Amino acid sequence: MLELPPLSLYIHVPWCVRKCPYCDFNSHEFQGTLPEQDYVDALCEDLDAELSRVQARKLQSIFIGGGTPSLLSGDSYARLIAHIEKRIGFENNIEITLEANPGTVEAGRFSAFRQAGINRLSLGIQSFDDAQLKQLGRIHDSAQARKAIAIAQDAGFDNFNLDLMHGLPGQSVSGALADLQTALAYQPRHLSWYQLTIEPNTVFYRRPPPLPADELIADMQQEGQSLLAEHGLQQYEVSAYAHTDFASKHNLNYWQFGDYLGIGAGAHGKLSDPEAGEILRTRKKKQPGHYLQSTLERTGESATIAAEDLPLEFLLNALRLRAGFTRKQFEARTGLAFSVIGKRVEYLQSKRLLELDGDQIRTTTRGYLLLNSVLEEFL
Repeated sequence: MLELPPLSLYIHVPWCVRKCPYCDFNSHEFQGTLPEQDYVDALCEDLDAELSRVQARKLQSIFIGGGTPSLLSGDSYARLIAHIEKRIGFENNIEITLEANPGTVEAGRFSAFRQAGINRLSLGIQSFDDAQLKQLGRIHDSAQARKAIAIAQDAGFDNFNLDLMHGLPGQSVSGALADLQTALAYQPRHLSWYQLTIEPNTVFYRRPPPLPADELIADMQQEGQSLLAEHGLQQYEVSAYAHTDFASKHNLNYWQFGDYLGIGAGAHGKLSDPEAGEILRTRKKKQPGHYLQSTLERTGESATIAAEDLPLEFLLNALRLRAGFTRKQFEARTGLAFSVIGKRVEYLQSKRLLELDGDQIRTTTRGYLLLNSVLEEFL
């Protein structure tokens, strides 16, 4: 039977100074002055229109992504967060994360972000190598990245994530490890370390850079994961590493097929309705101008997930976690009987791609390396 899962909130800020050549997110280069106050007004209205889907839950996490959310002021976030708390309410120890650009202008606002109630930063470093940063189209250099981390720490952010990429154009194993070593010197509680992939509708897709060979990337991953483990950062998801008790609450809720409201231009949401036995996916209008003008209806798309698609939707998320999932979680989050996937699970156990540890179903070490092949079994 479908149960009501925990609730999170995603807020999208769609503007950036310059769009990176690898980025396929809903981000738009801005010119002139940002319509900051109008956008916060629109976010508040957008949230109010979603309140019927809250169903008496409080928020366990908020994630402010982009674009470059750190372009907005601390005062704007203080006003927005106060509105959200008044309308919905927060669980104890709520996690409120802001994605931030290491550029010096935004870094100077970190104290104001902390005072506004943001208690976790995710810094988009990507690399500490200036040549790589230039190839990636980043607007900051290595010195600005280091300074931003120090400013975040001085502002009271003891819980922060550093975003790093590997498999960069022409990168060696030693180059990838050097980035990790530099990041680890700052003792982050959480680190996102992911491979650069070429996505459609990006500059890199139209003009692909020379990426390292697959064998070299495999060596980077193996040696990098060993280095992270030596420093106490355990892999809990495909590209996420954290010290004990510092896994991202917000991202865990995604991967455990929890619910989340989505507000802001292009923001996605996923909401359960146990009474109707349905799970709904929503997306807000993508273009900032359209979103700002749509005072009555900002939803661009809304559709119920078909019952036959629910198993794969759940597993696409849950099997990214090293811990996997339980039968009870599958049934509570999808509303389906475990028998729907039971035979496939048994088959993958026989192939030593999945394993059962008490009530927990998870990939084996080999299965984790072949995750796409495992998931294809549920198509």
